[in-house]
Amino acid sequence: MGTICSPNPSGTKAASEVCNADWMASLPPHLHNVPLSNLAIPGSHDSFSYWVDEKSPVGPDQTQAVKRLARISLVKKLMKKWSVTQNLTFREQLEAGIRYFDLRVSSKPGDTDQEIYFIHGLFGIKVWDGLMEIDAFLTQHPQEIIFLDFNHFYAMEEAHHKCLVLRIQEAFGNKLCPACSVESMTLRSLWEKKHQVLIFYHCPFYKQYPFLWPGKKIPAPWANTTSVQKLILFLETTLSERAPHGAFHVSQAILTPRVKTIARGLVGGLKNTLVHRNLPAILDWVKTQKPGAMGVNIITSDFVDLVDFATTVIELNDLLEDRALTKC
Repeated sequence: MGTICSPNPSGTKAASEVCNADWMASLPPHLHNVPLSNLAIPGSHDSFSYWVDEKSPVGPDQTQAVKRLARISLVKKLMKKWSVTQNLTFREQLEAGIRYFDLRVSSKPGDTDQEIYFIHGLFGIKVWDGLMEIDAFLTQHPQEIIFLDFNHFYAMEEAHHKCLVLRIQEAFGNKLCPACSVESMTLRSLWEKKHQVLIFYHCPFYKQYPFLWPGKKIPAPWANTTSVQKLILFLETTLSERAPHGAFHVSQAILTPRVKTIARGLVGGLKNTLVHRNLPAILDWVKTQKPGAMGVNIITSDFVDLVDFATTVIELNDLLEDRALTKC
């Protein structure tokens, strides 16, 4: 599954060149009525962090000690190496097949206009710019469905939340899917209503808007380890404990650096120190999985372009049998 977005002179296809822009539309008809919670869907971790501004203030998600250190210009350059977890822009991730986006947002110190930014140690692009980039893709690909998971909020008061939700409404309009039964969310039902966007909002503010889904509907257990073996054990355990109904499920197939990990690989950064050498083993685990009510659903990764991550997850849906054919 997946076509080449642009020709490669070598004749091979790098992960970043595989185009899965319409993979949901291309799924076989027998999967159109399967709940999205039972499909295998690729996602990205800290999805917005392909660009962070080392000239901006350090984010409110950091400790006072880090903020003091960051007064030294070199420290911010090193922070950038550990804050960036993706190479691809939103548009490029969408074209590669990513349909779940892990989003952390914040106001910026000194700003008086209530503008909201993506954040991971350092400030990223404005949320509005990211939403518009995503909406442009969805308009061109009307059968693709995405999950936007707003799961961390920093330095945000009620006025900031209202501003953010208004921006979400302005960006997506009728594409927004109201919160309802998870099991009713199938490709066919969403296509019929022309809904393409599910917004998850991990804050009580969601209760004020019908199109904001509560965070509890999309649990994303976090292993918080540097060990591939411990990560895989954690993923297997949390999958076995997954609720069979009433929620989506995110398997965070990511490794998290410790302070000593960062100290040892200070200049190398996250990609070169932790991700590059371990991603193939993580992908091997993905290949052994099967989607379904008690199987994998959404799987996230850092640097989704380094291996053929999205296509590997998407192809797991081939394991979901056509029940009509099975009966024959």
